[in-house]
Amino acid sequence: MCVTCGCGNTQEATLSTAAGTVEHEHEHEHAHGEHEHVHADGTRHTHSHGHAHQPVTQVPGRDAYLIQLEAQVLGKNQLLAERNRGWLTGRGILALNLLSSPGAGKTTLLERTLSDLKGELTATVVEGDQATSNDAERIRATGVRAVQINTGTGCHLEADMLQRALTALQPPPASLLLIENVGNLVCPALFDLGEHAKVVIFSVTEGEDKPLKYPHMFAAARLLLLSKIDLLPHVRFDAELAVANALRVNPDLSVLRLSAYSGEGLSEWYGWLRNERAACARAAA
Repeated sequence: MCVTCGCGNTQEATLSTAAGTVEHEHEHEHAHGEHEHVHADGTRHTHSHGHAHQPVTQVPGRDAYLIQLEAQVLGKNQLLAERNRGWLTGRGILALNLLSSPGAGKTTLLERTLSDLKGELTATVVEGDQATSNDAERIRATGVRAVQINTGTGCHLEADMLQRALTALQPPPASLLLIENVGNLVCPALFDLGEHAKVVIFSVTEGEDKPLKYPHMFAAARLLLLSKIDLLPHVRFDAELAVANALRVNPDLSVLRLSAYSGEGLSEWYGWLRNERAACARAAA
């Protein structure tokens, strides 16, 4: 169980390539009766487990224990993230962690980007979802290699999952690695994967106050892509207010407005990708 958000055991994640599932870690028995949990620090406890889950109540000392456990989980993730970052940086690979709520248009933007830049940029993709390989199949249809990570009941990718994906993908030096995280604006902001930058996709079909409701995500990002702007004439959405709210949370945030459908704004997005990739390649030289 994720002590940060209460989601399911992220060790249940499966990784699949075009050749099929290549890995499945599962530390969590689902039998009823006595039930053992193994925590990140190696401690174990056993309890009964039925169908109904009771609300969590405050127990003296429990909050302090959870804070300590959360620090251990995030600390372990950060160590693995730094290893990933070193591996990627040493090879001049630009790795971007793409984040959004479900339905903001991440996969569609990836499809358009990979198709438009085919022959110019060598790219690989990591797809994160709780279930199905639908998005990875869409990416592979563009001719780009992709692996699918299914997190089960988990709501975010973690550094160890990316490490396994890198082993499977082996992205070439000076290439582009695009990581489509699980659709969620909460936990993915807290878990560093070792990426070069976090990119938030925020669509005009969402509320203008989304940055204020989910400030940690927008504060953690370097770039905001305001997507689906072709729909602006048809929705009640104040783009200026939305951008102002995002900059209120993160004044250093770069903002681009685009539509993967109409193509508007894509040249600016592609220019940003080219510049960042070139900078990564120079740093590794």
